[in-house]
Amino acid sequence: MDQRLPRACIIGAGCSGFTTAKRLQDLGVPFDCFEMSDDVGGNWYFRNPNGLSACYESLHIDTSKWRLAFEEFPVPADWPDFPHHSQLLQYFRAYVDHFDLRRKITFNTRVELAERTGEGLWAVTLSTGERRLYDVLFVCNGHHWDARVPDYPGAFDGPAFHAHDYRDPFDPVDMRGKRIVVVGMGNSAMDIASELSQRPIARTLWVAARRGVWVLPKYIDGRPADKSAMPHWMPRKLGLSLARKKIKKTIGRMEDYGLPKPDHEPLEAHPSVSGEFLTRAGCGDIKFKPNIAELMGDKVRFEDGSVEAVDAIVYATGYRISFPFFRDPELLPDAENRFPLFKRMMKPGVPNLFFMGLAQPLPTLVNFAEQQAKLAGAYLTGRYRPPPPEEMTRIIAADEALHLGPYYKAPRHTIQVDFGLYVHDLMKEIRRGEARAKAAGWALPVAARTKAGAEAMAAA
Repeated sequence: MDQRLPRACIIGAGCSGFTTAKRLQDLGVPFDCFEMSDDVGGNWYFRNPNGLSACYESLHIDTSKWRLAFEEFPVPADWPDFPHHSQLLQYFRAYVDHFDLRRKITFNTRVELAERTGEGLWAVTLSTGERRLYDVLFVCNGHHWDARVPDYPGAFDGPAFHAHDYRDPFDPVDMRGKRIVVVGMGNSAMDIASELSQRPIARTLWVAARRGVWVLPKYIDGRPADKSAMPHWMPRKLGLSLARKKIKKTIGRMEDYGLPKPDHEPLEAHPSVSGEFLTRAGCGDIKFKPNIAELMGDKVRFEDGSVEAVDAIVYATGYRISFPFFRDPELLPDAENRFPLFKRMMKPGVPNLFFMGLAQPLPTLVNFAEQQAKLAGAYLTGRYRPPPPEEMTRIIAADEALHLGPYYKAPRHTIQVDFGLYVHDLMKEIRRGEARAKAAGWALPVAARTKAGAEAMAAA
């Protein structure tokens, strides 16, 4: 580690945290990584003792092994196309051990507070009571752990819980013989509804949602659907048109399966992916209802006026973006999860803070931060110079205004990202930043432990 370079703190050792650590290690940037659990893996650590994993027993990742692989660490050749969560965790552990990262991660230690000092540095308070000072902060705490539960009028007498707490058809509630409502139509809702709707389990199962969505299969033409990606040089409009025609030809209309007609075209919003849901719906094992209007004891009234006797409700209704270690409201998203960031990473005016993996990429989040860390690493070693804050703000607005560009917009969610287009754009920005640095003869100040050094970093 080059002690002349800025010293970094990494919060979290999920896939975003440990791939960021690997990039910093390669560049000689000194860092500490803190993980509140006893091992790496984050959300993919089944029954994680920190209580924050959303894994359920039957979970297989919806991204194919080719798409989720890290650049310098291929997935095992004998893996199935869509690995089980236990395989993914094993892969994460193998990655960390292969690159000798484990000894640089402090486990069973939570970051309780991270606040900027008057000099612009980061004062980090740990669960041990220790307080440390850092030049740079990387936020890698994930965004699939703070469950969002809707607030409906009335009250429900039976068990009701978020999908985050679902483990199998018998935990946390024995679902056999029950009349079940699954609220939501995201990937978790699809998986849980498909599993519970099997006749030996649910007596009746409804999926309730505010709107219809496109449910895409895992396979198209006998191969994983996400292996077919449009090249970055293809005009966006043409690529989307071809993709939509192929999707519609392959799966037909959602209404033919008894589902509501989506109010958007395929790929205009993040699609749900399931290899089983459409079949279960077409067979009548899964029935559809509009959103819940009122809870009525042992019954539920839906927005179409229908009332059903219900025994259990599973809320697959998404998550809030939360940073419990921040107190500054400027570093927190608003009530609708809106949190504008330059290239989904940097907040204008705060040059030593990076949010890693804070997006909903299509097709995968697993290796998303691995790509983002290239920009962060180039910045910390003085090779990349970001645009000034006002230019960052303009670029953010331009990016988020592109409904069908590299970024998708979705209410009450993180900004959705087309992985391939995002990475292509990110690499272009790195080259632009390298040119800016070279033209200005600029290099990031080394370890900003003094007020002068902090001011220089902020001015950069």
